[in-house]
Amino acid sequence: MSACPLPPGIRVLERGWLSANNVLLFDGDTATLVDSGYVTHAGQTVALLREALDGRRLGRLLNTHSHSDHIGGNAAVQRAFGCAIGVPAGIAEAVHAWDEAALLLSTAAQQGEAFRPDHVIAAGERLQMGGYEWQILAAPGHDMDALVFHAPDARLLISGDALWRDGFGILFAEVLGAGGGLEGARSTLEAIARLPVEQVIPGHGAPFVEVEEALESAFARLRAFEEDGARMARNAIRACFTFALLDAGQMDIDGLPAYLERVPLYREANRRFLGLDAGKLAEWLLRELERAGVARAHGQTLRAA
Repeated sequence: MSACPLPPGIRVLERGWLSANNVLLFDGDTATLVDSGYVTHAGQTVALLREALDGRRLGRLLNTHSHSDHIGGNAAVQRAFGCAIGVPAGIAEAVHAWDEAALLLSTAAQQGEAFRPDHVIAAGERLQMGGYEWQILAAPGHDMDALVFHAPDARLLISGDALWRDGFGILFAEVLGAGGGLEGARSTLEAIARLPVEQVIPGHGAPFVEVEEALESAFARLRAFEEDGARMARNAIRACFTFALLDAGQMDIDGLPAYLERVPLYREANRRFLGLDAGKLAEWLLRELERAGVARAHGQTLRAA
């Protein structure tokens, strides 16, 4: 993968799972942060930010969307730095109410810490960050209320989970039955393809300049999901369970069928697309995780590899 230096006013703290990347944009002695990582990494996030800020003030924290690996550090970051928090307009009500189902926390058995946003951000607005003007654009699909940030003069995109180097995030609306995720993802990818973009800062992974190749990969993945809903569901189950296992460290194999039936995301994805009994679903998942090298069975304990 080739690399291209970012403008001097922009720094990416590339994180590993479970956290999304943290993007810092500097304007003089003040900075803006985009996304804050997962709640269990909040202490590490604060330490990384303190070092990167190097005495500068963190004025605001903006979220691309509402998933746990992007908003999980919000409360800790605000406590540490006193910054204002701006969230996408579409998630504001769920955040104010701390609706753990709407925020997919209880839905996917993930953790989060409640916080209070100070304002909302919406598609069509413009922001000054890192020495550039950024356009806020709607990016439905992975999250139907998600936003991306585009700086035309820098030909730079902060894409959240709408576009990665090798795809995009889970289409939760489709997997859970709300619908619109496939259409939303296609409209988002088509909109990105029309933008003047030479470099992308994704929510996960390193910044990249292979924009056309990433779009080709994303469109191919989307077509595969459009043609085969079961493939989309298997992807969602595998990815979300890997996240949960990394979060927990280990799980009881005997209890896995009951766990998959109890957690709404796995139960609904299976019911809608796969139709397996919980035992068969657990057997398939164990095989997949071991084949991919992300988990290993130690007796009756499944551990993250």
